[in-house]
Amino acid sequence: MGRDIARILGANAKHEGYMEGNGYQVTWTFGHLCTLKEPHDYTPFWKSWDLDTLPMIPDRFGIKLIDTDSYRRQFEIIKRLMQSADSIINCGDAGQEGELIQRWVMQRAQPSCPVRRLWINSMTDEAIREGFANLKPQDDYQSLYEAGLCRAIGDWLLGMNATRLYTLKYRRAQRQVLSIGRVQTPTLAMIVARQLEIQNFKPEQYWVLSTLYRDTLFTLRQPGDKEGDDTRDSRGARGRITSEEEGRKAFEAIRDKEFEVTAVAQKGGTEAPPRLFDLTSLQVECNKRFAFSAEETLRHIQSLYEKKLTTYPRVDTTYLSDDIYPKCPQILQGLAPYAPLVAPLMGTRLKKSKKVFDSSKVTDHHAIIPTGINPSNGDLTLSEKKVFDLVARRFIAAFYPDCKFSSTTVDGRVEKLRFRATGKQILEQGWRDVMAWGHAAREAAPADDDRPADEEKTIPQFVKGERGPHTPTLTEKWTQPPKPYTEATLLRAMETAGKTVSDEELRDALKENGIGRPSTRAAIIETLFKRNYIRKERKSLVATDTGIGLIGLIQEELLKSAELTGQWEKKLREIEQRRYDPKQFIYELKVMVWQIVQQVRAAAPPPPVAQSLAPAALPAKAAAQPTEAASATPPNTPAP
Repeated sequence: MGRDIARILGANAKHEGYMEGNGYQVTWTFGHLCTLKEPHDYTPFWKSWDLDTLPMIPDRFGIKLIDTDSYRRQFEIIKRLMQSADSIINCGDAGQEGELIQRWVMQRAQPSCPVRRLWINSMTDEAIREGFANLKPQDDYQSLYEAGLCRAIGDWLLGMNATRLYTLKYRRAQRQVLSIGRVQTPTLAMIVARQLEIQNFKPEQYWVLSTLYRDTLFTLRQPGDKEGDDTRDSRGARGRITSEEEGRKAFEAIRDKEFEVTAVAQKGGTEAPPRLFDLTSLQVECNKRFAFSAEETLRHIQSLYEKKLTTYPRVDTTYLSDDIYPKCPQILQGLAPYAPLVAPLMGTRLKKSKKVFDSSKVTDHHAIIPTGINPSNGDLTLSEKKVFDLVARRFIAAFYPDCKFSSTTVDGRVEKLRFRATGKQILEQGWRDVMAWGHAAREAAPADDDRPADEEKTIPQFVKGERGPHTPTLTEKWTQPPKPYTEATLLRAMETAGKTVSDEELRDALKENGIGRPSTRAAIIETLFKRNYIRKERKSLVATDTGIGLIGLIQEELLKSAELTGQWEKKLREIEQRRYDPKQFIYELKVMVWQIVQQVRAAAPPPPVAQSLAPAALPAKAAAQPTEAASATPPNTPAP
């Protein structure tokens, strides 16, 4: 990316660690060159793991260079260039993490010249040139940096203290580490809660009475159902009968009687194109369709961004700002492999839906879309092609007409028992013509696709009052437990703080309290795998005995509640939007950590955790003395 920027600026002379020319020097970081200091960097008393030293709460947090040869060499180059520069342009990734990485490097390098910010959504030549023509003051992004800093400090405070606290309190004899994290632990708690719900589920037997009339299956309706109402029970089933005797009586009562159609209702409807992708919805779709992990999808879409084929990926909005609309014809024309799908849109005024274009729903970045560069020019892996195909089709579909359908509901009765059949017929495909599952290729969609199974089921024409023979059946069934989380459903649960919702607008509202950031959720899931807290069985995520045992240990709701953690995430977003004081956020975190330490210290030891936890040696206890951080009163208000 540095070389691309250097080429646009005319800095073509190569040096070790940077490019130069036309009055510019372009250098780069790789990964995080800097990180928050470790406990022992503040005081030697914090090097050893000892309950008497908890909580560890520095008066002021500091950063340090990560101690590797390659990082030190590159940092010295950056420092030399920065200290001799007339001005600096921060070209880091246009997001919270990118801002934090570059700010920390500049803090360590200590330049004295002014700094401006390059803020772009894609790495195309046009976007880079436009960005350099509209550089922003660095101060415009101060709140973004403060939010990133508060996130890092919050993770340090909770992770460092809670991990040592629980390890020393409950696992000291086995010398094994119990890892606790601000987002990691509530995520694990959701998986464990779902698993325990499945394990403790007691299936209940029931029977469903249905009848086949004119090759159409009608299902018994509940006595309280209103005419025209399509309400189902909590498991989505109609006509449940709780006793076999009752079912047999109903079956015998209708077996030799005629079926009569009592009502036929047809209702037209339209279905808008699906929303554009944010990172989470793209990860969800890729997991459903291709069984990609969240981490794999992030890696593929990041590669597509770096190859200039798609826009910035770490986003949490499905909208485009209004100023993108005039650029859309050019983007569509650049999608050469999709020319047959784009052709009907050319020469017409593109549809501008409020569900796609809404500047009020866009902050720093818009939804993930193609840049308009022909993907055949890039060297794409098969997986990258699959991800690009989803993004491209979703973008094209946004400009297609709504899908038009007809819903048919037929009510009938045999004696006093009422039955119903429903069907849906697609009248005009509209945007579905763009999607692979919308027409002939639909059979390629996976079996667990969350679209309704009867989405396009058609039924014959019926006339009110018609009568005829039918074939009843009484089927024995059992209630089913909830399904285990997959990566797709877990990502949605993280996004909505554990609430299960399918409505997109409601999901948007719940994002305010989601746990983790779109860019970090994949890493959190990977961390749970690496620490042997969860494993994968086919596509299902299953908590290990270790993971279940760890959550069983934790009594403090703050540490494992997705909803409470989501409220902290909301405050971080408000810091970014200058609506919450970062000093107050850090103070609240310090008080919370202090309270947790006092509660766990005073708690009686619970039953031991399962022994499947991979051992990790603890540091030997040194002759540490209690520090001010272990005082019996909460910490004072800090400066971050």
